[in-house]
Amino acid sequence: MTHVVTENCINCKHTDCVEVCPVDCFHAGPNFLVIDPDECIDCTLCVEECPVGAIFPELDVPAGQEVFLGINAELAREWPVLTSKIPAMDDASKWDGVPDKLPLLKRSLDEG
Repeated sequence: MTHVVTENCINCKHTDCVEVCPVDCFHAGPNFLVIDPDECIDCTLCVEECPVGAIFPELDVPAGQEVFLGINAELAREWPVLTSKIPAMDDASKWDGVPDKLPLLKRSLDEG
């Protein structure tokens, strides 16, 4: 099993999760993080560290957020590995809990 970063990370991009991860499974895009399902060892450490509650075990992804299983797998192949904590996005607190952020996801590193 793997863990999945879901919608609430969009435009927040806190990286507390990266700091506790014992493997290099987090990848960073312009306004979102993803977990590489092939690298995740299901340690669960990242779940509690996420200040916006955006990380779930794949079997517990909230209804309507299942699309993020594929998004995490796809973008982990394209985005660089992130191995240390970086500052959250400037207006991250404004975006915490905002629904329907999927259209705001920037997939290309050129959009940063």
